[in-house]
Amino acid sequence: MGRGKIEIKRIENSSNRQVTYSKRRNGIMKKAKEITVLCDAKVSLIIFASSGKMHEYCSPSTKLIDILDQYQKTSGKKLWDAKHENLSNEIDRIKKENDSMQIELRHLKGEDITSLPYKELMALEDALENGLTCVRAKQAKILQNQQQLTYENVREHMDHHGYHRAARADFNSQMPFAFRVQPMQPNLQERM
Repeated sequence: MGRGKIEIKRIENSSNRQVTYSKRRNGIMKKAKEITVLCDAKVSLIIFASSGKMHEYCSPSTKLIDILDQYQKTSGKKLWDAKHENLSNEIDRIKKENDSMQIELRHLKGEDITSLPYKELMALEDALENGLTCVRAKQAKILQNQQQLTYENVREHMDHHGYHRAARADFNSQMPFAFRVQPMQPNLQERM
């Protein structure tokens, strides 16, 4: 007994729509795999669900970009424009720049330097010395700032609790007068 024909229109019930999507997606993926194996065809299938989730299938020995290029040539439809070409060139340029920077970083770490000529080694040494000078200056500045903050915090704490004033007042009141004054000239000390 065969199935009856259904009217092809949007399924209103969301759970029924999701179940149908899942079954038909799996079915079309299965058919794409079968035609690839049976007929040695190049197949690429991309499905986006209404949620935005992507499902894809591409023949095992085929790259999607190759299929898209072949489609563009065969159909005469332009999939890429000059803007995309420029972006592709920019990506290639950035990849090369990144590779160069990775090599330079390895050199700065002291790796892979055996093949470098003398001039490049000297330039590398200068760069490292300049970097080291900058790092040491920054460290000194941070240390100075920390010491200043610590000094100010201790001073503020002591002033807040009156340690300086009270300690000085108690200390001065308990000392004999001769010890409170510390003259700079020895002959002044004899008169007291």
